[in-house]
Amino acid sequence: MYVRQATSDEAPEMLVEQKLSAFARLRPEFEAAFLFVQQVQGQERFATFPVEMTVRYFHALWICECKDRLLSVPKTIERYEGERCLQLLRGWQEGETAEVVAFLQRRLDAMPFADLTRQIQDARRSLQEGLNLLLPRLRHGRAVLLNRVMNLLQALDAIFSPDEETLREQVREACRRYGHQPEQIEAQLAEARSPLYAYLPHRLLARENMLVMNRLGASACARQEQRLWGEARLQTEMGPRALVLIDGYRDLTSTRNPVRMSRTISQLVGASLPLAASTASTS
Repeated sequence: MYVRQATSDEAPEMLVEQKLSAFARLRPEFEAAFLFVQQVQGQERFATFPVEMTVRYFHALWICECKDRLLSVPKTIERYEGERCLQLLRGWQEGETAEVVAFLQRRLDAMPFADLTRQIQDARRSLQEGLNLLLPRLRHGRAVLLNRVMNLLQALDAIFSPDEETLREQVREACRRYGHQPEQIEAQLAEARSPLYAYLPHRLLARENMLVMNRLGASACARQEQRLWGEARLQTEMGPRALVLIDGYRDLTSTRNPVRMSRTISQLVGASLPLAASTASTS
């Protein structure tokens, strides 16, 4: 039986279809994982944070990275560190706890509370127009960061309380629950290096990513009583988000008035342009 081989032009399209199909299967788990990551990182303060939840947090970060890889989201930073989470879970089941603690501290600690409090004081004392909107945003941001640190302390308390053998058993049981036993982790790391998870920019993948993230963003923000910075828009606001002008927007791309544009750029840059001009004139 003759099987036609895909041409060089058809191969990327076939891979895109495979990526979309794989993400369709992953999507329900990703949506739950993404919301849990947001909760751990400050959207919610947990009364307790047992070892099982730390394993779940690592699992959720891995699932979020799988979404990024399947939909070929450009990477400027390692925002989820999913592979690192799998490596940490593998070592944790063998008793390596210090690296897990270091990872949690790096992601959930070192919050700029002093700077935020100073900004809140300045906003409260100032009478400039518009700062009445900035103040609740700053307070909300500080509350989110405080929740993040409190979750970290709860997680560390659960890790430090049991003896080493009990902790290892708790970790292994949680890893069995979330499908991250040592042999499973090896298979997951190998699959992550397959073409299915390779970076392949494509408009259909980008569209799918925008649709799912817009939906999750609106869902995560809908529980807020007041609309804060970056939250879902009111129903009365119509039109695409890309067409909504940000307060203070200034167009620097128009060529209809080059003189005005040059003056605007000079104002933004400051004294550097006159300095450069004077240097050029003397030379």
